[in-house]
Amino acid sequence: MREPSGLRPLVAASWRRSARVDPDAVPTPSLGEDELDALRRAGPLGTALPVVRRLLLDDVRSAGCVVAVADATGRLVWVDGARSARRAAEGMGFVPGADWAEDRAGTSAPGTALRLGRAVQIHAEEHYATAVKGFSCTAVPLRDAAGTVVGALDITGDDRAVERHTLPLLTATAAAAEAELALAALSARTTRPGPVASAELTLLGADTATLHVGTRSTRLSERHSEILAVLAASPEGLAAADLAVAVYGDARAVQTLRAEVVRLRRVLAHHGLDARLTSRPYRLQGIRTDVETVLSALDRGARLQAVDRYTGPVLPGSASPGVDDLRDRVRSRFRESLLQDGGVDALQAWARTADGAADEQVLLALLAALPRRSPRRASVVAAIEAIERP
Repeated sequence: MREPSGLRPLVAASWRRSARVDPDAVPTPSLGEDELDALRRAGPLGTALPVVRRLLLDDVRSAGCVVAVADATGRLVWVDGARSARRAAEGMGFVPGADWAEDRAGTSAPGTALRLGRAVQIHAEEHYATAVKGFSCTAVPLRDAAGTVVGALDITGDDRAVERHTLPLLTATAAAAEAELALAALSARTTRPGPVASAELTLLGADTATLHVGTRSTRLSERHSEILAVLAASPEGLAAADLAVAVYGDARAVQTLRAEVVRLRRVLAHHGLDARLTSRPYRLQGIRTDVETVLSALDRGARLQAVDRYTGPVLPGSASPGVDDLRDRVRSRFRESLLQDGGVDALQAWARTADGAADEQVLLALLAALPRRSPRRASVVAAIEAIERP
C-alpha cells in the first residue's frame, strides 16, 4: 500500500514496517479457549486483568468503546466493553485470540505500542489495514517488575478512544497493574532461595555503557555496550543476522557477533545475570536502561523530569547502525513530545541540550511560549538568528 502524505513520523515509520501486511486482511484467532483461559488465570496477565476490569471496564462501556489486553506478542487475550462497540470490533477481527502484532495486522495502537515499547494513539485513517480505518485507539505497554514488556492495554472505539483524558487513564491503570505485578514478584521471591539482583544499564551521555547491579557498577566495552543498547531497544528480540547488521553494519559478521556475545555473557554471569541474554532470537531480559526511564517519564507527561534525566545522546561515540537509529529515535521522541505539548520550562531545558540548541523549530516553539516581556526572549532570538545565519 502506498504511504499517504502528511502522516505523523511515528505513523509513517509504522506504515513502512507494515509494508508486507495485506491491508485487506482481517486478523483471525490463533489461540483456542483453553489457551486464553490459561493466560487469563495465570502469569502476569492473570495478575493484571482483575485490575484492568476494576479500573477501566465501567468507564469504557459508558464511553461506547472496548478495552483489550494483549500479550507480549500482540495476541488479544481479553476484549470487553460496550455491546455495540464489541460487535463492531468483531467485524475487523478485534477479538480474543487474534494476533494484532504490527507485523501481522499493520499499524494499530496495541501492535505499535508493543513494537515501540511506548504509549501510542492511532487515529482512524492512520491505521494501515482497511477494516480498521473507522476506529481510533490508544494503547500502553504493560511491564513486569523487571521492566520487561509482558503485554499491552488498549482502548478502541470512535474518536472518544483518543480523547485527551484517555491516555492518562490507561497510563494510570497500567501503573496500578504493574504495582500488582511487583507485589506478586516480591511474594514469589520470598519463597525462592537467593536474592534476585536488579540490573540497570546507563546508555545516555557516555561513549560506553555502565552496568549497575545492586551496589556494583561496571563500565562495559564499546562493543558490549552496543549489543546491549540494540537488544534493550528490541524487546521482541533479533535474529543473529539482524543483530549483526545493527551492531556491525554487516550480516556476514554473525560469527564475530557470536564470539562477542559469549564474552558478554561471561560479564553478565559475573554479576549473577547469566540468564538475562537469551538466544534464537537474541533477547535481553530484566535489565532496565536509563533510556526507558526517560522515555517513560516523557510518556507520562513528565516532560521536564524527562529532560532533566536526559544526560546526552545514546552512546554518542558509537557508529553502529542500530545505536545510531536508537539515538535518532530518542531524540525524535523528545522533539515530537515537546513540540506538541511542551511547557516553557521543558522547552527551555531541552533548548539547553546539544540536541535542542541546534533545533530551530524547538527554539521557535520556546519563543512563542515565553511571555512577551520575558528577559529570556533575547537569548532565544539570538540563537535562532545564529542558526539562520549563512
